[in-house]
Amino acid sequence: MQRMISWNVNGLRAIQKKGFVEWLRESGADCVCMQEVKAEPAQLDAELREVPGYRLELFPAVRKGYSGVATYYRKEPLSIEKLGCAEFDQEGRVMILEYPDFSLLNCYFPNSQEAGARLEYKLAFCAAILEKCRELVSRGKNLVLCGDYNVAHKEIDLARPKENVNNPGFLPEERAWMDLFTSAGFLDTFRLFHPEPGQYTWWSYRARAREKNVGWRIDYHCVNEAFRNRVLDAEILASVTGSDHCPVTVTLDL
Repeated sequence: MQRMISWNVNGLRAIQKKGFVEWLRESGADCVCMQEVKAEPAQLDAELREVPGYRLELFPAVRKGYSGVATYYRKEPLSIEKLGCAEFDQEGRVMILEYPDFSLLNCYFPNSQEAGARLEYKLAFCAAILEKCRELVSRGKNLVLCGDYNVAHKEIDLARPKENVNNPGFLPEERAWMDLFTSAGFLDTFRLFHPEPGQYTWWSYRARAREKNVGWRIDYHCVNEAFRNRVLDAEILASVTGSDHCPVTVTLDL
């Protein structure tokens, strides 16, 4: 079995002060994929760089204190690569870890921002990700695409859908891409096991949203259809605090 966790940590150095390393040691995870790490490798102290049992890889954004993805892993991958698109790699948005059984894509999807200010950029990123996933599958690879997608796919995936139809993360164009992605044969692992409402991964810091569970489900592990029979479980770890997001997990039979 292999247990993977994905978490938008909203600043790796910030969450370190909230008990992150202790949580990581106790997580039992084989891989922990993080988004929005907001740091460069040289800015991390020994506690973060040298967690017993794990190795760390970090792809920062060129812009300081912004975006970035990182992964703690136990098993050494065959390779670790970026997406290969400069406009996205310079924002530290994708890390691809290649294993014998599958490819693990750790992705931080852009936020489309107010009034869709970055919607075009986001949709271009989404198209590039789908192209990469299709390419991997065409080569006979299985894949796990995890991370903060910054999209609530369906009305069940956020507490107040009617109030948010024109807000970033629930725009028709973003949801249409999720429709395209899932219709292309990629499965939302959480919904394979949990069809019920009220399951969220992000809450605003305002108006006690987390306490009231007024949230959005925007963090996912998705797999290709042929990998479905290897998925044993998927969970949202809503009780884990420290960020405005909570971790999400998938367990694979490998």
